[in-house]
Amino acid sequence: MGARAFQGFQTVLVAWDGSPQAEHSLEVALSLASSTGARVVVLAVIRPPEPAESAELNAVLEEARERYERNFASMQERAKEAGVALETEVAVGHPAEQIIHKAETAQASLIVMGRRSHTVFHRWMLGSNSERVVRSAYCPVMVVH
Repeated sequence: MGARAFQGFQTVLVAWDGSPQAEHSLEVALSLASSTGARVVVLAVIRPPEPAESAELNAVLEEARERYERNFASMQERAKEAGVALETEVAVGHPAEQIIHKAETAQASLIVMGRRSHTVFHRWMLGSNSERVVRSAYCPVMVVH
């Protein structure tokens, strides 16, 4: 992709998984959006178990959706208090791929996400989602520790 002229932060995408790092990412995004007038899009990604049987998959997806929807309700209140427009979405699939896809479709100017600590072996075998997003995203990525 060619270079794009920077026009300020208009849409900030937050990758949400319910972790303390994701919570911090949301706070950073709300603060940034409050001062720049950007909207915030929060994306939670459900990674289905592999291999998944249909009954097990449906139960996992439903439980995760309910948990994220409860989180989203409190996020909406916090965003309203900060004067920030906030949208939420739940996707199913590989987290890094879904984050990159949503950033493109939402025309995000910035992705904010937490860095999850994994074992050295896990990072070596799978890589981290934040590393994959940093390598593949078309827009800037802020990794919050």
